[in-house]
Amino acid sequence: MIAVIKFPGTTCELETAMALKEAGLRGEIVDHADFDPDRFESVVLPGGFSFGDYLRAGAIAAGSESLKKIKEMADSGKKVLGICNGFQILTEAGLLRGALLPNLNGRFLTKWVYLKVVRDDTAITRNLGGRVLFMPIAHAEGRYYGEGDWVQRTIVMTYSSATGEVNEKWNPNGSLWNTAAVANESGNVVGMMPHPERASFPFSRSTDGLQLLRGLGGR
Repeated sequence: MIAVIKFPGTTCELETAMALKEAGLRGEIVDHADFDPDRFESVVLPGGFSFGDYLRAGAIAAGSESLKKIKEMADSGKKVLGICNGFQILTEAGLLRGALLPNLNGRFLTKWVYLKVVRDDTAITRNLGGRVLFMPIAHAEGRYYGEGDWVQRTIVMTYSSATGEVNEKWNPNGSLWNTAAVANESGNVVGMMPHPERASFPFSRSTDGLQLLRGLGGR
């Protein structure tokens, strides 16, 4: 069973749970205050505006009791995926290194993008190395930044062209190294700005998101 955590202001929990079902997995929407980690094998922090994004995007949710429990799950090797605002929460909570800053153009971005998988040893990208995926972004603070030699080792997916070309031309928000997703060293905690749940249904422009979400099943 996969927990889909809902905070006040979360907006993508229903479509995330539906996408997990489409991927053949069992997801359950759980209020953050009622989260029991012993019931779940994996966790998804979906997109939205947790606690209205007051202070900083994801900062208030990062200090909640549920994040302490999620950190314990991650430390035990269980899988954790943060999507968009969920990614912001994971960085604010220290489960992932780096920070997510306002988009370089200062605007909210909503568009479909191509993503090149550059790390295939994570919970959601196993056996997908080198693949180019197509899914949407929708964020105002998605510009990934970090300092140090560790940064490039954490990158899981980069914004790219349809053929996998990676350069500034294909970078929608100014992220360092075109970064769209990162993971911890062991690969069981992943944060991504694009929305795989919105690319998981027959009526959507792509079903590439299913390939990522299926990775949350099993050990």
